[in-house]
Amino acid sequence: MTARQPAPLDRTEDTAAVRALLQRSAAAWADGDGAAYGACFTEDATDLTYIGTLYRGSAEIGRAHQALFDGFLKGTRLDLDLVDLRFYGPETAVAVTRGDVRKSRAAPGRPGKLATYTLVREADRQWRIAAVQKTQRKPWMEAISFRVQPATRPTLP
Repeated sequence: MTARQPAPLDRTEDTAAVRALLQRSAAAWADGDGAAYGACFTEDATDLTYIGTLYRGSAEIGRAHQALFDGFLKGTRLDLDLVDLRFYGPETAVAVTRGDVRKSRAAPGRPGKLATYTLVREADRQWRIAAVQKTQRKPWMEAISFRVQPATRPTLP
């Protein structure tokens, strides 16, 4: 006797909501709006930047990013491409994006950063970012690694 597998859940609405959340965060970035950017995160979120800075909580993330938007990130945008999205139960998801920070008027280019997002649906039924960890890509190191040990090449493009 074989056990019946439960029918897969339709995650169309959740997928759209997660995509909208990531787009809101990118729009807040492009607008230079730290408060709106911070509002995309949970109150106890963590944001680990690719240079190793750890911000904690939506308020701190918003405050710190406002200072960045008013300073050396002024006039930039956050380009994001959703590479992978997996749901773990009805309230939790993990997303992987490729992207980069560019001057607002710059043409799209090759993405230089990857980010892993842990997303949660909170009591108000809104998806928010509970954690994000960003990594700077090192394409030349990847190329060397893949050439020396081809079996290390990932299946994702």
